[in-house]
Amino acid sequence: MSLLLPKLALTLGDPAGIGPEIVLKALADPQVQACAQITVVGERQVLEATYCLLRQRGATDLADPAGIPVLEGGSGFYLEPSRVGRGDVASGAASFAYLKTAIEEALRGQFQGIVTAPIAKYLWHQAGYPFPGQTEVLAQLSGSERYGMLFVARSPHSGWQIRVLLATTHIPLSQVPLTLTPELVRAKLDLLVGSLRKLFGIVNPVIAVAGLNPHAGEQGQLGQEEKTWLAELLRTYPHARIWGPLPPDTMWLAPAQAWYGQGAPAVADAYLALYHDQGLIPVKLLAFDRAVNLTLGLPFIRTSPDHGTAFDLAGQGVARAESLKQAILLAAELALSSAAASRSLQAQR
Repeated sequence: MSLLLPKLALTLGDPAGIGPEIVLKALADPQVQACAQITVVGERQVLEATYCLLRQRGATDLADPAGIPVLEGGSGFYLEPSRVGRGDVASGAASFAYLKTAIEEALRGQFQGIVTAPIAKYLWHQAGYPFPGQTEVLAQLSGSERYGMLFVARSPHSGWQIRVLLATTHIPLSQVPLTLTPELVRAKLDLLVGSLRKLFGIVNPVIAVAGLNPHAGEQGQLGQEEKTWLAELLRTYPHARIWGPLPPDTMWLAPAQAWYGQGAPAVADAYLALYHDQGLIPVKLLAFDRAVNLTLGLPFIRTSPDHGTAFDLAGQGVARAESLKQAILLAAELALSSAAASRSLQAQR
């Protein structure tokens, strides 16, 4: 394997969920094997137990754990058949330990990127880790004050790539209007523009921004945020060409046409949704098996599949690994492009 390939940490996620299964399935893919030097962060015993269980149930598309580099996560979790699909406090604590270990090693320079399998947030809370999700842990432990969740997917129908950034993430819907401010939206746009340039090579991006209210406020009849500050902020934003605020219900029509290769619609380079479901409902409708969560603003690349632990499917051999494969491939691609951009910047100094 080439030493030029990026080094990635791949966490197991919750060991009682589908994380170990999709890790074994993803690492069996030749394209994944060729894209990076991958180290699994978690207990080798969990991989071995999952492998044996799935082989007994007829699964053949699995990497042999004996050939997988493993960095022990330090949780001491032991997977027995009776625990598969039954997440508990111990599995939640284990998944947190895997993530923490991966972050620490990435900050030490051992990995250029981290790919995280799914965790169960409620089990984190039961285990004493009251974080909204993995993104917030990554940001806190790496000292990143400005960060964001960008969802990326490439269409198998047309090859077009959709990119959706969330302005707010894991907060109740009632808190969204209180949390959204001109400063927050401007910071998210700055983060998005910088990432589009550094990671995707888009120098002069076009960004579409959703309104907060139905019909983008209908001139103040259905909400005041667009009229009182959002429209002016977007009109005067200097670092990109902005479309918006756009009616949230119709903003996704052109991306859907582009995704399915229906004509040549006018599409943006990226889309800014103002709250969680406003962005993730269209992403999951179009690309549930292919979407990747890319965390912006960290000192390393981080991606994850866009689905959960699926405890009800664990151990059956039916979990699909496509989203995790895409997360690994994207992490490898972006790690290489980020390194190239850094070398270019240093050469210019």
